[in-house]
Amino acid sequence: MSHSIGQDFRFRSLLQFTLPTIVMMVFLSLYSIVDGVFIARFLGSNSLSAQNIVWPVGSLELALGIMLASGGSAVVARKLGEGSREEARRDYTFLVLAAIVTSLLIMLLGNLFLEPVCRMLGATDLLLQDAKDYLQVMLYFAPAQMLQCMFQTFFVTAGRPGLGLAVTVMGGITNGVCDYLFMGPLQCGMRGAAAATGLGQCIPSVAGLVYFSLIKGDLQFSRPRAAGRLLLEACFNGSSEMVTNLSNAVITFLFNIILLDLAGEDGVAAITVILYGQFLFSAVFFGFSQGVAPVFSFNYGSGNAVRTKRIFRICMGFILSVSVVMLVLALRLAPVVVSIFTPRGSSPFAITLRGFYLFSFSYLFSGVSVFASSMFTAFSDGRTSAIISFARTFGFILISVLTLPHFLGIDGVWLSVPAAEAVTLLLSAWFLRRYRSKYHYA
Repeated sequence: MSHSIGQDFRFRSLLQFTLPTIVMMVFLSLYSIVDGVFIARFLGSNSLSAQNIVWPVGSLELALGIMLASGGSAVVARKLGEGSREEARRDYTFLVLAAIVTSLLIMLLGNLFLEPVCRMLGATDLLLQDAKDYLQVMLYFAPAQMLQCMFQTFFVTAGRPGLGLAVTVMGGITNGVCDYLFMGPLQCGMRGAAAATGLGQCIPSVAGLVYFSLIKGDLQFSRPRAAGRLLLEACFNGSSEMVTNLSNAVITFLFNIILLDLAGEDGVAAITVILYGQFLFSAVFFGFSQGVAPVFSFNYGSGNAVRTKRIFRICMGFILSVSVVMLVLALRLAPVVVSIFTPRGSSPFAITLRGFYLFSFSYLFSGVSVFASSMFTAFSDGRTSAIISFARTFGFILISVLTLPHFLGIDGVWLSVPAAEAVTLLLSAWFLRRYRSKYHYA
């Protein structure tokens, strides 16, 4: 593995190394999007709204999984860079076990309080049954989702991003095929939609269990080392990623409540489609940042400042260029994306299209903040990473989504995210300048 994340990267080799993770994140974003397409086509816009109503629970699962995966990866990759291979293996095994236990608790508690959770998240009488059906099945697959998060991150740490991509593609294909079968010919409704997603998540989960159990390499399963300090360090390092997803859950809840008031169920369907677009277009930023993070951790652990500086320059050039490209693509493709979910000329189409255009300007500002948060996690600076992530996904958005609609109406909802991203960009730039000498990246 040292010949992978520890190699002397240039622009082309770094892009080649991170490309599988970028594509993998795109496929991960397609999991929910494919669900949404089939739900909209087979079951209607109210069912699409019901899926979005309960999505904060999925965000909670994702938040905990990504926290353990990204925070743990920073610890494990640093120890591999320091030459402590056996300790890294034992730590990794313990973190996987912690993820499994956490997912089982979520599954149990969620099913015990299924209807109260749906009501709390804003499910109306019209949406309640679909919300319960989707959430219940989704909870049964919580262990698969958690393990998927772990293995997709640690495939990169193990120097096998291509393998992570392959199993993610297989999972995505499985999800799409099962969506068609379960909601089409078999007519399983919302339970079928959730089951299709869960079966897709099982592919990388099973593949990871097999790979790290049987394949000999620098990173594999070993006798776990139960250590509370390790768990705390991993959680602290990954707290920014956890904050991102927890904040997404809270903000999605607020969007749903505000839009139910302003535009009814059509408004919830509209934000669902717009957030699908955000999943897809932002996947490049998250994939690149996640793919390059172990490289930063390894070079930080080995004390190679020259390579760290070069990698940072490459990353900033890539992120700034892609930010512009993402904005242009989003604006050009907006009518096509929206028409996939709702018929042209309908009331939901008009609401969604305007919202999509206004929301798209967030892609111009978000890339640097996503990268900065991930990089500080890689340096085991969970505090700075968490501040950026919290400001980006909760603090500034909360302020804007609670104030702008009072002045701009529904347009204020769509503009709340671009406004928050622009302010977070300034905060990220300040942190990048402040810590450049401490971590030797500039």
